[in-house]
Amino acid sequence: MNAYQPNPAEHAFLLFDVLRAHERLAKLPAMAEHADTGLLTQVIAEAGKFVGEVIAPLNREGDEVGARWHDGQVTMPPGFRDAYQAFWQAGWPSLACATEHGGQGLPTVVEAVLHEMLNAANHGWTMAPGLLHGAYECLRHHGSAELQARYLEKLATGEWLATMCLTEPHAGSDLGLVRTKAAPLANGRYALSGTKIFISGGEHDLSDNIVHLVLARLPDAPPGPKGLSLFLVAKFDENGQRSAVFCERIEEKMGLHGSPTCVLRFDEAEASIVGEPGKGLNAMFVMMNAARLLVGLQGIGLLDAAWQKAHAYAQERRQMRAPGSASRSGEADLIGLHPAIQRILHTQRAWIDAGRVIAYRTALELDTQKHHPDGARREAAARWCSLVTPVLKSAWTEQAFSGASACLQVFGGHGYVREWGIEQHVRDARVAMIYEGTNEIQAIDLLVRKTLPDGGAALQALLADLGQDLRDPRAIDALAQLQHLVRDGLLPRTRQADAPDLPYRLADDFLRALALLLMAWAWDRIATAKRPEPHVQEAQNAFWRWVWPEFQLRQGILETTLADPLR
Repeated sequence: MNAYQPNPAEHAFLLFDVLRAHERLAKLPAMAEHADTGLLTQVIAEAGKFVGEVIAPLNREGDEVGARWHDGQVTMPPGFRDAYQAFWQAGWPSLACATEHGGQGLPTVVEAVLHEMLNAANHGWTMAPGLLHGAYECLRHHGSAELQARYLEKLATGEWLATMCLTEPHAGSDLGLVRTKAAPLANGRYALSGTKIFISGGEHDLSDNIVHLVLARLPDAPPGPKGLSLFLVAKFDENGQRSAVFCERIEEKMGLHGSPTCVLRFDEAEASIVGEPGKGLNAMFVMMNAARLLVGLQGIGLLDAAWQKAHAYAQERRQMRAPGSASRSGEADLIGLHPAIQRILHTQRAWIDAGRVIAYRTALELDTQKHHPDGARREAAARWCSLVTPVLKSAWTEQAFSGASACLQVFGGHGYVREWGIEQHVRDARVAMIYEGTNEIQAIDLLVRKTLPDGGAALQALLADLGQDLRDPRAIDALAQLQHLVRDGLLPRTRQADAPDLPYRLADDFLRALALLLMAWAWDRIATAKRPEPHVQEAQNAFWRWVWPEFQLRQGILETTLADPLR
């Protein structure tokens, strides 16, 4: 009951039968050799085997024992280091990295499937390699030749792990308040001084080195975010000497006990600059955007793990006879036959399957953005990723928490005790709504930064793209409603000066409405593929019956707020 088990066939169905991933990849010259369903299916199956046999069994003990701090050093839970060493030596971190850096050059979507499985199996353990690909891409695009020569292969293969050091005690979401200082040194490097908090994996014993990417401010830098630069300092420098980076403590948290959340002090730690001075956020956003997609996948994976436990329990737990069950049935008292339990379980499956379609499409678009020979197609892919990533991060992490709580309800009182393992998912899932930009910030990013500045052009192009695939009249009508609301309500109303905070009032409901429309698109696509498993049809029915009505609710809230922002 406590160990999640991947089901590679479910991922393969959505990738190949629904999204036709192999056909999309065949159009990309750099990926054409990998557009082989047999190859990709085999990789996903092997990933599922590794995750199920090596990573999932460590989840319970990782939560109960947790990471331990002593005198500046962190010891990870039993089995974590051995599992990580097996992980990187088997080549799993390098799936989507370039071959010239020690990677395998496989499609990004394969890495996405792997990370969904990993987070479902053991969220705490997976926090360690979760930033690897983002750090790799950051250095690949912004690092000097010297930094790339020293660190790229180590990060691509996962031999060394990485952190993202942004937050300070006084500077959370507002990075313009960062105070960590970078003083130039005579050798062309910099001395970093300051304290960073909430640093996932800032200190541990999983890998032989840790590469810290740190936002800091040069002496002549202007205030605010434009004054920030990005620096790299490793736990051990090129001479094998310990850098002046100290872990002062790890946080005692609600969940994620297997992941050390560190307070790091940089005491004139010698560092190298990454990219140009004053453009640290530009370099860091490469890493942050990759992390946000992975956090969306965390939500999907955690929800799937909770659903697996609740579904298995509902097939075994016997209580009163289910309404309408035949008296001759020996299984009529299984709680899985009760409508209330079926509603909980089918609703979570509706979110899981739709979320996978949207997330896997986003991963495919990332490769399209990089490799497609047609500029217009690359632009469309970039548009999809820009607009859909904050929706994935926000909506599916929120559902991971609320859905895991609903799955706990299936267990009744047993769910509230540790024996069954479901309460850990509720605790672990909560933080995903906060880190990598809170869900409220994701909504502001979507509406205020990505929709309004271009007059809604990018959003309307995305909606038109979705409309080409829609067949269900409910989804088609909803698409037209949202297009009309943006064109004739949201855009003209937010240009008026009497309510400057209006976009911020609309942002959360706007994101949620778009999330539901994307789900409708996903289920429309799933409906075009044939599959015998009954739970797919049950989840589809659950979406239209219990999830979809929220779209009209959000649409109504948006219209009411636009008409009278102060009401």
